[in-house]
Amino acid sequence: MDAQVENAIEIAWNPQSDQNLKSQAFEFLNQLRSEPQGWQVCLALATREPRASEVVRHVALEVVNNTIQGRQIDEQGLLFVRNRLMNHIRSYYGDGNSVPQQDPVTIQNKIIQTITYLFVALYANQWQNFFVDFLALASTSSTSGGENYLGTTLYLKILISVHDEIADTIVRRSPEEQQRDNDLKDAVRERDAQKIAQSWQDILLYWKTRDKRIIDQCLSAIGRWASWTDLSLIVKDTLLSLLFELVSSPEAMTQKEGGNNLRDASLNTFMEILAKKTKANDKLDLIEILRVKDVVSQLITSPLLHELRPTSNYDTDLAETVAKLVNNTVFDIINVLETAPAEDSVVLKANIQLKEFLPFVLRFFADEYDEICSSVIPCLTDLLTYFRKKVRADPDYASMLPPILQAIVAKMRYDETSAWGNEDAQTDEAEFQDLRKRLQVLQQAVAAVDEQLYIDTISGIVGASLENFQRQRGQVDWRDIDLAMHEMFLFAELAVKSAGLFSKTKPVSPAAERLIAMMFKLVESDVASFSHPAIQLQYMEICVRYSTFFEANPHLIPRVLENFVRFVHHNHVKVKTRSWYLFHRFIKSLRQQMGDVAQNITQALGDLLPIKAELPDDTSDNDDMSSDENDRSADATFTSQLYLYEAIGCMCGSPAVPVANQVIFIQSVINPLFADLETHLGPARAGDERSALQVHHLIMALGTLARGFSDWTPANTSPSSKPPAEAVSEEFARTAEAILVALESLKSSVEIRTAARFAFSRLIGVLGNRVLPQLIRWIDGLLSRTSSKDEMALFLRLLDQVVYGFKTEIFDILNTILTPFLQRVFSGIAEPISGTDDEIQLSELKLQYLGFLMVILNNDLGSVLVSNVNQPAFETVISTIEHFAKDVTDFPTAKLAFSVLTRMVNSWGGPDLQNTGVVQAAQPSLPGFDRFMMERFSPLCWALPSIPAFNPKDAQGRQVLGEAAGLQRAIYAKTGQEYLTWLREVELRRMGMNDATVDEYLHALCTFDAKRFRQFFQVSLRTGTAQQSMTVMSEWRGEDTCITGRCIAGVGRYLWLRMGPFGPGRVMPHGASGVVKRAAFLQKAALIRQLSFGAGIILQKVHRLLRDAP
Repeated sequence: MDAQVENAIEIAWNPQSDQNLKSQAFEFLNQLRSEPQGWQVCLALATREPRASEVVRHVALEVVNNTIQGRQIDEQGLLFVRNRLMNHIRSYYGDGNSVPQQDPVTIQNKIIQTITYLFVALYANQWQNFFVDFLALASTSSTSGGENYLGTTLYLKILISVHDEIADTIVRRSPEEQQRDNDLKDAVRERDAQKIAQSWQDILLYWKTRDKRIIDQCLSAIGRWASWTDLSLIVKDTLLSLLFELVSSPEAMTQKEGGNNLRDASLNTFMEILAKKTKANDKLDLIEILRVKDVVSQLITSPLLHELRPTSNYDTDLAETVAKLVNNTVFDIINVLETAPAEDSVVLKANIQLKEFLPFVLRFFADEYDEICSSVIPCLTDLLTYFRKKVRADPDYASMLPPILQAIVAKMRYDETSAWGNEDAQTDEAEFQDLRKRLQVLQQAVAAVDEQLYIDTISGIVGASLENFQRQRGQVDWRDIDLAMHEMFLFAELAVKSAGLFSKTKPVSPAAERLIAMMFKLVESDVASFSHPAIQLQYMEICVRYSTFFEANPHLIPRVLENFVRFVHHNHVKVKTRSWYLFHRFIKSLRQQMGDVAQNITQALGDLLPIKAELPDDTSDNDDMSSDENDRSADATFTSQLYLYEAIGCMCGSPAVPVANQVIFIQSVINPLFADLETHLGPARAGDERSALQVHHLIMALGTLARGFSDWTPANTSPSSKPPAEAVSEEFARTAEAILVALESLKSSVEIRTAARFAFSRLIGVLGNRVLPQLIRWIDGLLSRTSSKDEMALFLRLLDQVVYGFKTEIFDILNTILTPFLQRVFSGIAEPISGTDDEIQLSELKLQYLGFLMVILNNDLGSVLVSNVNQPAFETVISTIEHFAKDVTDFPTAKLAFSVLTRMVNSWGGPDLQNTGVVQAAQPSLPGFDRFMMERFSPLCWALPSIPAFNPKDAQGRQVLGEAAGLQRAIYAKTGQEYLTWLREVELRRMGMNDATVDEYLHALCTFDAKRFRQFFQVSLRTGTAQQSMTVMSEWRGEDTCITGRCIAGVGRYLWLRMGPFGPGRVMPHGASGVVKRAAFLQKAALIRQLSFGAGIILQKVHRLLRDAP
C-alpha cells in the first residue's frame, strides 16, 4: 500500500506524466483522504527511512494534517501520531543528530503545522509536557550545554505557529473554537508561560553573538506572545537590557544594512509589548519601563536619521518604524487622557509624557518622505480631537497648537525636489495631492479647536507671501506662492459657509473679513503675472471659488478677465484646457456683470473657437488610466473647448447686453460653424470619418452655445427666469434648422444622433414654442430604424420635457406625431434581447414609455390617446400596459403600469360617485369606458399574484399589490354599485369564491380607506406562514374583523398544509397546540360567525384539528 501511494503521488505531481495516469492518480489520492486508515499509510511515508522524495512527504503530511484538523482520528491515534513524529524529530532535530541532510523548509513547515494541530488536540490533557519536550531540543539553558541550531529554530517556529493558531486576532473563529483557544491560553499561562519566557532570555543571551536569524525569530515570538501572556514575565531587566542593546548598538545606529533586521525586529517587539491592553496607570508605567522616550531619542539623533537625513543614505525604513512606535505610544497616552478622571494623578503623568513625545511626533510629521509623515498622522488626528474637547479646560494644550499648525502648513508645501507638470512625476504628484487632502483635515481640526489661531496663522502666511512677491517683483520661489494660494483656497472651509462672504454688504464673520482682505491683496499684487503654471491655475481656482467677492467688487472683474483671457491662450496644455473650464465657471457665476465686456471677450476668444476634429490614434495606448485632468487626447481637448462656447453663451445672453448686440454676437459665432458644417456635410455623407466627426463636433458646439445662452425652461413662471427675446430665438431657430439638415443627412450614424439629441435638449430653452413645428423632423431623425433602446429611452425623457413645457400648445402636434412615434417605441420593445445590457436597456425603455404616458395624462392631454387619429393605436397601448402589469420579472415596471391604469381611470372615468346609499350611474367622459375598465383593468389586479412565480413576500411585489388595490379603489369610485355587481356576479365568481368570501371582500372595498384596503388586499393574497398571519391578526383584532378573519384563514391553511389531516392515532407536532388553541378561542368567540372570508374552511379544519389533537 505504501508503494502504491508513493507511486500515485509521484505520477500526480510529475509534469511529464500521462494525463490519463494523472487523473487516475488524483482519483486514488482523493479516495485515500476519505479512507479511515489512510492517514496511517501517509504518516509512515512521511517519517520512514530512507526518506521519500520531498513531494511525497509533503503530500503525505498534508493528508495527516487534514485528518487531525477534521477530528477524524481518535485519541489513541493522535498519541500514535505524536510518538511517531517525535521520534522523527528527535532523530533529525535533536542535539547531536547525525543525519547528514536536513529537512527542506517546506517539510519543516509541514511538520510544524502537524505539531500545532496536535497541540490543539492534546495539550489540555494528554500532552502537558508539550513545550518542555521541544525546549529540550533547543539545548540553550545553562544546564544543557552545547548548542542545537535546528532544535532551537524548530522550537521558536512552533511557538510562533501556536500563537497564530490560538491567539491571532485577525483570524475569525466560531464561538466554540474561541472558547477552546481561550482554555488553551489559560492552560499555557498556568503551566508553561514562565518557562517559555525564561527560554527567550536564554536564547537571546546564547545566540546574540552566534546567529542573528535565531535572534530575529526569538524577537518575533516575544512580540506575538506579548499580547496574551503576563507582561511581568517579559518586562524583566535582563530581557529589556538585551532589547535595548539590540536597538542602540553602534552597528544598529550607524549601518543601514547589517544591523537593520535585528534593530527593526526589536522595535517591532517594543510596539507589540506596548500594544498589550492594560490599565491606564500601568500603560504609562510600561512606557517608562520600556524607556521608549530614550530609545526614540537615541535613534532620532543617530547618524542614520540625523546626519544622513539630507542624503540618499537616509534610512527611511528605520524612520518609518520609529515613527510607528511614536504614533502607537502617543495614541496610548491620549487613550489614557480620555479615560482617566480629570483630577487623577494619572492625567498629570500622561500630560508630562505627551509633552515629551510631541516633538517626536512633529519631527516625523515634518519628514520629507510622505510615508514617514503618514505614519504619525493617526495619532495627531486623535490628539487634535482630544484638544477640541479639553483645550478650554487646560491652557497647556493651547500652547501645543501653534507648532502643530505650523508643521501642518509647512508640510503642505512642495518639497525642493518636486518638479510640477513633469510627465514622469505624475504618480508622485497624485500622492502629494492625496497627502494634502489628509493635511487639510488636520487643519480643519486645528480651526475647530482655536479658530482665531487658524485665521491669524493662515492670513499671515498669505499676506507675507504676496507682500514678498510684490517687494521682490516676482523673484520668489514658486513653492512659497503656491503654498500661500493653496491655503487661501482652503480658507473657504471656514470663511465661506452657507451664507457666503457678505450679508448686506458686510462680511458675515471675522474669517470672511480676513478672506476679503486677502482677495484684495491677491488682485492688487498681480500674482497672476507669475510665470509658473501652478500659480496661474491656483489663481483661477481661487477667483472661481470666491466669485461672490467680485459680485461685491465689480470694478475688479475686467482686470481678472484680462488674466483669464491670457491663460486661455496659454502654451501649456494643462493650463490652457483647465482654464477653459474655469473661465466658463467664472463667467457663469458673474453673468449679470458681463454686459460691458461681452464684446471684447468674445472677440478675444475668436481664435480659440474654430473646431478641428481629429480621429483617435489607433496606435495610442488605450489602456492608459490617466485622470481627466491629465488627459491630453483630442477628444478631451474638444470637451474642454465646449466650455468656451458655453461661456460665450453666458456672456452674450446676459440681461445687461442689448438684444441687438446679442443677435450680433450669436451670428459671429454660429455663422462660421454653419459654413464649416456645410463644407463637411457632403464628405461625411460620402463616408469620410473625419468629416463625420467634424459634423458631430459642430452640432455639439451649437447645442452648448444654446445651453449657455439661456437657463429658462418652458413652463417656468419664475420672474427671475425669462425666455430669450424673439430675435434671439429666431437665430437659434436657424441653428436648429442647420442641425436638422445634418441629422436628416446622417441619421444612420449613432454619433450624429447622439450629438443632435444633446443639442435638441439644449435648444428647447432658447427656441420656446418654435421647437414644436420641427418636432416631427426631430423624431424622424433621432428615432431611426437603427436606434437602440437606450436612444429611444433618452428621447422619451426629452419628450417628457417638451410635453410638460408646452402642454397648452402641443396638442395638435402631439396628435399628429403620436401614432408613428409610438409604433417606433413598440418596435423597440418587441425586439429580441441578447445579453444583460439589452435587458437593462429594455427595462429602462419600458419605464420611460410608461412615464411618457403618465406625463400625457397628468398634463390633461389624455384625449390625444383616444383621438380619431390615434384610436387605432390605443388598443396596442392598452395591451402593452396589460402585459407590463403582469410581468413578474420586472416589479418596477409592473407598479408603474398599474399607476398609468389608475391615472386613466381618474382621467376618463368621470366624477367620483358619492356614497349616499342611492344607486348612481357612472358618468365616464369616454362613452363605454366604465365597462371597459371593469372588463379590462380590474382582472389585472388578480393576474399578477396568480402567476406561480410571484412572491407576495417580496417588498417590491407588495408595492405592486398596493398599486393594484389602488386601481380597484379608483374603479369603484367611478362606477359604484355597478362595479360591486360586476365583482359579485362575474369576476370573483369566476375565481371560485363563495358568497361569504365575496361579501367580505366587497365590504372591505366599500368601507375601507385607501391605506386599509391596500393592507387588506395584500394580506388576502399572501400565502405566508402562520406566524405572519398571527402577527397581522394581533394588530387588527378588535379593529377590523375582515382582516382578522383573513389571517385566521391563513393560520388554518398553514396548519392544514404543514401538519396534514390528523387522523386517529396521529400525534400533533410539538408546538402546534398553542396555535390551535388560539384559533379555537377565536372560533368559539362570536367573531367567527361574522368573519366571512374562509369561515367554512377554517371552521371545518380547526374543528378537525381540535377533535384529533391529543
